[in-house]
Amino acid sequence: MSDVVIRAENLYKEYRLGTISHGTLYKDLQSWWARMRGKEDPNSIISTIASSAPGDSKNPHFLALRDVSFEVRRAEALGIIGRNGAGKSTLLKILSEVTSPTKGTVKIKGRVASLLEVGTGFHPELTGRENIYLNGAILGMTRKEIARKLDEIVAFAGIEKFLDTPVKRYSSGMYVRLAFAVAAHLEPEILIVDEVLAVGDAQFQKKCLGKMGEVAKGGRTVLFVSHNMAAIRNLCERAILLDRGEVLLNAKSEEAVSAYLDRNLLKGAKASAEEIGERLEGTFDPGNPFLRFVEIALLDQSGTPRKAFSSDEDITVSVSFECLRKVPELRLFVYVVDENGVHILGSQNLDDPAAMERFTSVGAGTYSATCVLPKNIFGGRTFFLSVHMIYPKVEHVFVNKILEFEVKFKGWSKVHDGVHSLVFLNPQLQWSIQPLAA
Repeated sequence: MSDVVIRAENLYKEYRLGTISHGTLYKDLQSWWARMRGKEDPNSIISTIASSAPGDSKNPHFLALRDVSFEVRRAEALGIIGRNGAGKSTLLKILSEVTSPTKGTVKIKGRVASLLEVGTGFHPELTGRENIYLNGAILGMTRKEIARKLDEIVAFAGIEKFLDTPVKRYSSGMYVRLAFAVAAHLEPEILIVDEVLAVGDAQFQKKCLGKMGEVAKGGRTVLFVSHNMAAIRNLCERAILLDRGEVLLNAKSEEAVSAYLDRNLLKGAKASAEEIGERLEGTFDPGNPFLRFVEIALLDQSGTPRKAFSSDEDITVSVSFECLRKVPELRLFVYVVDENGVHILGSQNLDDPAAMERFTSVGAGTYSATCVLPKNIFGGRTFFLSVHMIYPKVEHVFVNKILEFEVKFKGWSKVHDGVHSLVFLNPQLQWSIQPLAA
């Protein structure tokens, strides 16, 4: 259709591990001649390894992409998500014509600006100003067109003092700020951005996400790779989930993100700030936040992180967080949820009058908040922990199903014909039996 600006059909990308050629001049010439005639490479063994297990150590060939097909329409913001090694960066390099596919075709309609790695497209010996003009020229812009955008680019990147300094002397943060500003402001029809934005500080990441939103609303196309699921949800209407080089799902971003998180439930007993960041949701200001999760853990009575407990053990939920400024009325919620994310148990700091007093006003600093899930309350099955932190009327951050844990019944006394395997909660309640008067 006329509004399709990117069409990828049956893309494969094959690498030969540990080699840069076929090993003989004859085979290299064979492959070159096949490419010149538009024929399939006779030395490619895609047909053999396409069906082999990914990562097979006995096979010197590796498929980074396997039969990838999709379309992107004009003015669409498309997210590309997946674990490290899923093939995201390889796909963007093919779309940016940095590398070519081993098999398959890509058709692109429009001028492409890519930000794949820090310093991509920059000459280290040239100044920031000279690199702006160089990149503009590569995109087909005239000197007058670039000059009209120069002040806007420099202001966005915040490098006014260093504009005439060779970029080899820039820090990685300065480098990426200028690279993004150039890519976003020189009016490409298609903007391709990899996870490189993680190099910038929080305030600049916020500016970049806002600018990408403007680009998409202005009728241009954005392809965005990120491990920040909140950014994917907010910026992209649709997302592609890659796994081991294959497209697992091409759907609305909310559906794709949920599928990604469900496939990558954390199996450990604690989650780091980076792992929490992948699952972060809420309404907060990433450029100037009040609240930031540091770690979430499940602990036994000795303080050791664990993910499997007995029904006669207390379970301590530990939430470490950072306040970047004074936060009055901080509210912290923990929920135990089932496989579908339905809350079956919840608690908040306001439930405890003594803790409520300590949480009324929290100064800048790092804290650890804990609560205890009492023994003899859970049925014998798998549960998930969700955590919600709120500064009322300003921001809230939420991580759903951040940790998975298992509770097993102690001994056999509580099991009768498997009935308790159907029970979520199994509290130890007080019972009595009294004869009724005749």
